[in-house]
Parts: sequence; C-alpha cells; structure tokens
Amino acid sequence: MDLRETIHSRLGTLDAQSIDLVDDSHRHAGHAGAGGGGHFRLSVVSAAFEGKTALARHRLVYGLLADLIPSRVHALNIIARTPEEAAR
Repeated sequence: MDLRETIHSRLGTLDAQSIDLVDDSHRHAGHAGAGGGGHFRLSVVSAAFEGKTALARHRLVYGLLADLIPSRVHALNIIARTPEEAAR
C-alpha cells in the first residue's frame, strides 16, 4: 500500500463525506529538515468534527497518522470541516 492509500485508509475511521489529499512534495524538493517525508495538503469533511475546535480536529487527524509523522509525512496542512461548514 502506498503512502496516499495508507493515509486514506487511516482517515476512513472518520467516516468522511470527502477526503482530498494533495501531495505537494515536489514543491519542497531539497527542503532542509524534510528527512525524506512528504508534504501534503489535506481537506476532510466529516461529522466527527461536530462540536470540536480546530485544534481538536487537527489532533484527531494527527492521532490517526501519528506513526507516519515525521518519517513518511514531514508536513501536513489540514482543513477539517463539518458537512454543514462545507456546504456554506
């Protein structure tokens, strides 16, 4: 399973309405300290985020991917919204 598939699989526990994962690693080639890990932008819409602060949402996502950071994922830009927020 490649890294993108692994991330999608892990996020499956959120029962997300949508997951958009973009690999931006090519934009950071040679970035100091990257250590070989990828750079990703993640937009995820899930009812699991209802009633949670932005920090709590990010912690939830990071918790699902914890063992991938920083070895396989160096940087992760997260946009985590509820279905209601995404509909606006």
